[in-house]
Amino acid sequence: MDPRSSAQDVHRCDLCETATVQSYCDFCHINLCKLCIGEHILDGYDKHKIVPFQQRKSTLIYPKCETHPFKHCKFKCKNCENILVCSSCMASEQHGGHRFEELLEIYKTKKETIKNDAKELVNCISPSYEEIALDLENQLANLDGGYEKITTEISKQGEEWHREINTIISRMKTKINEVKMKHRDVLQKQLDEIRKTESLIKQTLQALMDIQESTEVLRTIEYKSDIRDFSKLPHMAQVSLPTFIPKQIDHERLYSSLGHFTPLSIDTKESTLSLNQHNTAVRELLDEPELVVSIKTGYYKDLRRVTCLDDDKIWAVNWTNNINCFSLNGSLLQTIKTKSGQLSYDIAVDSKGNLLFTGGKTMYKVINGQIEQLITLQGWRSSQLCLTSTGDLLVTMYTDDTSQSKVVRYSGSTEKQTIQFDDEGKPLYSGNGIIKYITENRNHDICVADCGAGAVVVVNQDGELRWRYTGHPSVTKNEPFKPYGITSDSQSRILTADFDNHCIHILDQNGQFLRYIDNCHLNNPYGLCVDNNDNLFVCEYNYESNIKKIKYLK
Repeated sequence: MDPRSSAQDVHRCDLCETATVQSYCDFCHINLCKLCIGEHILDGYDKHKIVPFQQRKSTLIYPKCETHPFKHCKFKCKNCENILVCSSCMASEQHGGHRFEELLEIYKTKKETIKNDAKELVNCISPSYEEIALDLENQLANLDGGYEKITTEISKQGEEWHREINTIISRMKTKINEVKMKHRDVLQKQLDEIRKTESLIKQTLQALMDIQESTEVLRTIEYKSDIRDFSKLPHMAQVSLPTFIPKQIDHERLYSSLGHFTPLSIDTKESTLSLNQHNTAVRELLDEPELVVSIKTGYYKDLRRVTCLDDDKIWAVNWTNNINCFSLNGSLLQTIKTKSGQLSYDIAVDSKGNLLFTGGKTMYKVINGQIEQLITLQGWRSSQLCLTSTGDLLVTMYTDDTSQSKVVRYSGSTEKQTIQFDDEGKPLYSGNGIIKYITENRNHDICVADCGAGAVVVVNQDGELRWRYTGHPSVTKNEPFKPYGITSDSQSRILTADFDNHCIHILDQNGQFLRYIDNCHLNNPYGLCVDNNDNLFVCEYNYESNIKKIKYLK
């Protein structure tokens, strides 16, 4: 037995190996009992950091400054290509008037990214590859049986033709065996590639685990996520068994008359990974959506946006500077007043329940009731926003003259991606109309309700156009399609509000119309959201300004 542990897994001192550990050197990463602390620090090394054992690995290790060796860098200079600086560097003439960013904040953001990447690999990506591998293994296991059936059919046909057909039968069996080998090679190659990728995923996951356990700041902040490479599943060849089609006997054309094979069908289709949806039970649409409750907000009119994680705290806003939080019974729980009476264009709630809102050229975050400035724009104005499954912020915005629109992705306050043009250089979004609500679907598609264009515009996570939806023919929906609010559910269905036709359109992830929600007495539906339980919340723009909770899934 290891003398440093017992059956109860009691931690022992790393020096004496007998006493129970009480402290920890957070710089040397050594367990210490009370008596051994003095021995450990006898070398006089001034970097020792003795903390209670329960607080081990809580001290961050900052990189040393290259200019000032006896100081550590705790900031990054934004004006000097993001180089790391210490307090002496910040006070020097070289960095006079520069802007700095704390490494601690970058560290926290990166740690959250690492945590989300690891979670995504474990819960979604890795199981998806395992599922593909299992399917390929099943195809390989059933391969001989399928081809044996064809061989048997050929043999029966050969018996009817007696001895003179035996030679041709042998030739055809040889041919089908060659096709089988090709079939096997295709499947085996795919399986080998999938296994190779699975191995890379495991290596990446182990690396992420190592970084998660590490307290080295430089190692953490230099981490670059390659999760998107794994998220895009490979193009898989769908190989189908050939079919034997017999013909009537013709002695003069014996070989060709016996029959022929359909060619080996190899149909390559793009696999789509639906994040946070793997192993999620399929929920079908109700035949008739049900109005659960209608919440009276007390707003006079123009209710534009609703957002929530669960139905116990429902945030809403209209054209005022008050953002209100309601309970399901309509009680007012909290009010956030925007700075300087500024209007809030849109609101969203992150996974921790913190409120984010836009205010023209500035975006804000509310933490513990305090409003913090998050992002400030130059030359553009923010319109609507949403949070992604990985914690990024997607914002629709437009130029000051409203002639151009685009979508920008932020990680924290750092711009990561701009989506504005298609592969032919044409604008993806209209310039006429500044209201463009946005959501991320479970498959990472970015969905924008472009009211000015009368269309829902959907691009993939790389910003490539997937499809546009411009409404569904209906004898009862007579007004032009003008989508405002948009949201998505756990089944990767997309829901958008049709303002003038007083209904909700439900689409699948490929833009195919599924049905309307038009039986819940909706009056000018505007903002939409779906909570964690797939309940739909709709805010109405009319004078009553109600929020309606609707159940539409079984």
